[in-house]
Order: sequence, then C-alpha cells, then structure tokens
Amino acid sequence: MKEGSGFSVIPRQPAAAVSPGAAYLSPAMGVPTPSPFSFSVASSRWSSSRPSIHIFILALRAMVLVFSFASSLALAATMSDDNQDGFQKYTEFIFVVTTVIFFYSAYQLFKGISDISCRCVLISDKISDYLSFVLDQLAGYLLVSSSSVTAGAIQNTSSSLKKAAIVSVSMSVVALLTTAISAILSGYKLSKRIMW
Repeated sequence: MKEGSGFSVIPRQPAAAVSPGAAYLSPAMGVPTPSPFSFSVASSRWSSSRPSIHIFILALRAMVLVFSFASSLALAATMSDDNQDGFQKYTEFIFVVTTVIFFYSAYQLFKGISDISCRCVLISDKISDYLSFVLDQLAGYLLVSSSSVTAGAIQNTSSSLKKAAIVSVSMSVVALLTTAISAILSGYKLSKRIMW
C-alpha cells in the first residue's frame, strides 16, 4: 500500500480470465455434478440428504421377491400331479421363470442392503446400473411371456391345478408390475449417471 496525495493505492494481482464454474474445479475433485447417482452408494453415509430412490428400489425388490416366491410356491404344490394333460410344460415354464426372478431379486436386494449397511461394493456402481437396467428389462419380458402363455392354457385344466395356476399367474403379474417400476427407476438412475 502506497501513501500518496490524499488517497491510497492498493496493488492488484493480475486477474486470469476464467469461468465462474472453474473456481469449483480442482484436480482432486473432478467435474461437479448435481446428480445424486454420480457418487457411490457405499461412499455416502446414511443421512437425510440421501436420495430416497434407493430405499424405494429396495422396497420394490423385496416386493418382487415375495410375489415371485408366491407364484413359484403356488405351482410347486401341484407339480407332482400326473393328470395335467399337457399343462405340465406351461407350469414348468412359469415355475422356472419365477424361480429365476426370485433369485435375481434376492441378489439385487442383498446388494442394495449391503451397499447401505456396510458401505461395501460388490461390483462397481456404473456396471451395476447397466446390469440392473438390462436385467430388469429381461425379467419383465420373461414374466410377461410366462404369464401370458400360462393364462392362455388355464382353461383346459382340472380345478385344483386351475386354481393354483390362477394364483400363480396373478402373483406373476403383480411381480411383473413391480419389476416394470424397478426397470423404470433403473433406467432413470442410468440416465442420470450418463447425463451428468
């Protein structure tokens, strides 16, 4: 600071021409993003700022698990009957599909709970989002295919098998609806990850 004829002079540092967003960038931080899905679930701590979409997806996975198990259980009780007149292949098809969906949703539920509880990562979040999106679409397709094939073949069966098949198809349709919502949310998470 220089004292002169009644005024003070303060030396100024040369200003660099930078954008306002460049002040937030540092080599360690990378590009800032408002997306809540750009950060790992395992690296974030449990707080009120945590997106509730993760808990909602876990609830949907639990519902798919329960409904696919109920669908498989309804058919497992009648699988040993020999008087099914060709209906056996349809019940086996829906039984296999709902069992596969049961194990897939059990894995997704386990992964989601372990990501939240112990902050450990089974596979990377980016790969998990891609896999969840593709496998949710595939699970929905398998459920709608097996339900429609079995629903068309229900009319030619005995009464006990007919009741079990109706319960199985209705549980499978409910599992399909919850899988469809999970697939939409998986697509949302993936699009947020890609866009930001």
